[in-house]
Amino acid sequence: MDFELSEDQRAIAQMADGLFVDHCHDDYMRQWDTSGEPIMAPLWALCIETGLHALAIPEEHGGSSLGMTELMLVLQAQGKALAQVPLWRHQLAAATLARFDAGDSAGWVARAATGEALLSLSMEGLSSALGIELQACPCADGWSVNGRVAALALGEQSQAALVLVDVDAQPRLLLLDLSAPEIKRVPAVMTHGEAAADLHIQGLTVNAAALLPAEAVAWLELRSVAALAALQLGVSEEQIRRTVVYVSERRQFERVIGSFQAVQMSMADNHIAVEALRTALWQLAYRIDAGLPAPSEALATAWLACEAGHRIGHTAQHVHGGIGVDLTYPIHRFLYWSRGLSLALGGSAANLERLGDWLNDNDKLGWKYDLEEHQAL
Repeated sequence: MDFELSEDQRAIAQMADGLFVDHCHDDYMRQWDTSGEPIMAPLWALCIETGLHALAIPEEHGGSSLGMTELMLVLQAQGKALAQVPLWRHQLAAATLARFDAGDSAGWVARAATGEALLSLSMEGLSSALGIELQACPCADGWSVNGRVAALALGEQSQAALVLVDVDAQPRLLLLDLSAPEIKRVPAVMTHGEAAADLHIQGLTVNAAALLPAEAVAWLELRSVAALAALQLGVSEEQIRRTVVYVSERRQFERVIGSFQAVQMSMADNHIAVEALRTALWQLAYRIDAGLPAPSEALATAWLACEAGHRIGHTAQHVHGGIGVDLTYPIHRFLYWSRGLSLALGGSAANLERLGDWLNDNDKLGWKYDLEEHQAL
């Protein structure tokens, strides 16, 4: 098996890494923390200029028609830098609209590809304890929509969004034009500093084509999990790197603390956690790009991402001691991100429960010859 990236993939990863590292240095991040800005606008403009915002959008709509692997590499670089730009939601929303053709969605996809319009999406209702709080009922003109969407990322700044809606007790994706007067947006801020808004919707009517086919939910969920896990991988890698540097320099009892066995064992556990996440994520991205089913792989990846985020984030804070809670020191930002990403993924318990349900309904253990693509061999 060849696990090497292609030349084009390496070039994309290097470009993204250089772009984010150059922009999101620690001095800039300290200024950003108090800026009150919802998005790193100059960096987002550079993402649009370089085409990073449209990697997953089909070429016929103005994008690059690249796969999940390429997007994963870019998001990993974004996670390392903690760059506040809406890369994955914007292009995955557009890619979903392009694939499932929601009425007049072609215009939204084209505007997303040029950067003229900003798209968002919300999949949290699948794992939220409250479930999906937005309901759609058929009416003469299409669908009558009422309810609430909690914490839509960049909900005030986006022009359109894909959100989950309950239709006859089944989750569906609905395209919302956020300029509709029936939508009230209440601003909020997520755990890791990303701007958001609660949507309160009353008496909204949308045309029938705005409701995507039922299969769109599973299609987008796989890619959303891969995107969030890629960000978590980048965040976790950089947390480990910075922590290793710190414990190699910080001295206590006339020794660097990295020489203490307890610290070494904790860091080794963190390394195992991040490599387990990397392996699962690469497998998930490969299966998505190859058009293979990946429901259990997505759940396993989500669980590993939540576990790695918790373990690595808290270990990094612990071994940094008091300086870890000093807001002038950068390590706390990585904890915010790791927690925010874990929440977006649904948390360890919810994903493990869903994975258990899947195993109960599928007589497979994940071995090579259990997989659907090998059944005919």
